[in-house]
Amino acid sequence: MKILVAGGAGFIGSNLCDELMAEGNQVVCVDNLQTGSLQNIAHLMSNANFEFVKADVTQPLYFTGLDQIYNLACPASTVQYQIDPVSTIRTNVLGACNLLDLALKNDATILQASTSEVYGDPEVHPQPETYWGRVNPIGPRSCYDEGKRAAETIFFDYLRQYRAKIKVARIFNTYGERMDPNDGRVVSNFVVQALKGEPITVYGTGNQTRSFCYVSDLVEALILLMNSPTDVTGPINLGNPEEFTMLELANRVTQMVGGKSEVVFEELPIDDPQQRQPDISLAKTVLGWNPKTNLQKGLVLTVEHFRNALQIR
Repeated sequence: MKILVAGGAGFIGSNLCDELMAEGNQVVCVDNLQTGSLQNIAHLMSNANFEFVKADVTQPLYFTGLDQIYNLACPASTVQYQIDPVSTIRTNVLGACNLLDLALKNDATILQASTSEVYGDPEVHPQPETYWGRVNPIGPRSCYDEGKRAAETIFFDYLRQYRAKIKVARIFNTYGERMDPNDGRVVSNFVVQALKGEPITVYGTGNQTRSFCYVSDLVEALILLMNSPTDVTGPINLGNPEEFTMLELANRVTQMVGGKSEVVFEELPIDDPQQRQPDISLAKTVLGWNPKTNLQKGLVLTVEHFRNALQIR
């Protein structure tokens, strides 16, 4: 198949490109390199079945012969998406419209990478797809939270009005190879700080929870969802339901690195969720998917990635 991956030079996108190429597909990687990196896809550049196009999804795209489109185009860490919040919401909203229009012109199936952030600071735990969420529409995180919620609305409106072939995945915290050391996500923060022997920064009390999915498990789920029957539209939660506090994660990382980093506490950011855990019953039933990589194994691989990236031994 000929498959377009928007945001394909990013952390998750580049891992997805790898797997799609390994399956023998022709892959078009579109990225504006705002947070993606050519280094993530350098090993694919010489392959005749791979094409990189520097472009921004907020502008109309023109490609033909596409069978599938994955929309992963948007900064995904809190630090990154708040640098230019107007650009973030434009990417989510205009990007969704432009890629859906492209999908209609190509009669292609399109998958939206949505997020657990649509649940906000949830009152229901764990979060099922039927939960409508608790999001602050005017807070500093809303450019991403509400942007992704709006993108979901647009996808389902295109389904109802134009019969677009859509899939919507709600992705929970993902970590692993090719994370940017400076992207501001909790796993990368903790691992980098521990490797450098710096204090590990925990926000709030450290008792807030997250559930961490290794990137290869997520990529497998995205491909399964994309290739599921047409009537399987989602939204479907994709994540690892194992739940950990921030203090538990900090302690695991410190022990694994073998350092002596102390934990320091800082004020909790505005609207930071207290709990985050996916109910993946639907993914198990509909996709036959269950994550294989537990946190211990995933952290070993992630620590090694950052050791190489930072050249720390």
